[in-house]
Amino acid sequence: MKFSANLGFLWTERPLPEAIRAAKRAGFDAVEFHFPYAENRAAVKAALEETGLPLLGLNTRRGERPGDNGLAAQPGRAEEAKAAIDEAIDWAAALGAANVHVMAGAAEGPAAEAVYVDNLSHACREAATHGLSILIEPLNRRDAPGYFLGTTDQAREILRAVGRPELWLMFDCYHVQIMEGDLTRRFEALLDVVGHVQFAGVPDRGRPDRGEIAYDRLLPALAAAGWDAPFGAEYRPAGEPEAELGWLEAWRGL
Repeated sequence: MKFSANLGFLWTERPLPEAIRAAKRAGFDAVEFHFPYAENRAAVKAALEETGLPLLGLNTRRGERPGDNGLAAQPGRAEEAKAAIDEAIDWAAALGAANVHVMAGAAEGPAAEAVYVDNLSHACREAATHGLSILIEPLNRRDAPGYFLGTTDQAREILRAVGRPELWLMFDCYHVQIMEGDLTRRFEALLDVVGHVQFAGVPDRGRPDRGEIAYDRLLPALAAAGWDAPFGAEYRPAGEPEAELGWLEAWRGL
């Protein structure tokens, strides 16, 4: 199995180009980001080229207001949302990324769904011109209170409403376990729409070899179901990431 380092949580004390190099030295097969927009884009691109690590994706900005956690499902903020989408797609195209995760934000109701579908449709049209994919990710309501997208069933409905081939589901085992559980069967039922898989320990989002999910059995089951791309390690290390990476070598050959 192959693994991607999510540099939104790993090696965060380092500039992003140095975090990319650290991920390479640690033995990861790919990287992904959260919000790279304050970084020197040329330096980030040079680090990706130097290491040869594929960039699996990055997020749209959260927003500028206190409490913002995305913009795409917020009525009255469509202009901001589209600007954030266009910015993320520009960065993704320049860096050779595969995906852009469009963050929905806290919202509810029919108006929020309508603006979300419209913004995602815009994102898909723009992504198509660059050969990119767009991801949506259900977030658990404990960590992200009020977030518009909370379950995989809701995400499936949004995918149908948008109806674009560029739009895919980010299946984050951590969030799905907290909200829904039954991870293996749920993943198998959704495999046709999954564009990326992430994982972390539950319930604290810590290292994945601790907590209530037996990833040493779950991840091989997801691979057996048909997933053959890297799994994204999006967890918060307790200290230096290198000190907690025993799982990486142990699970690579599962």
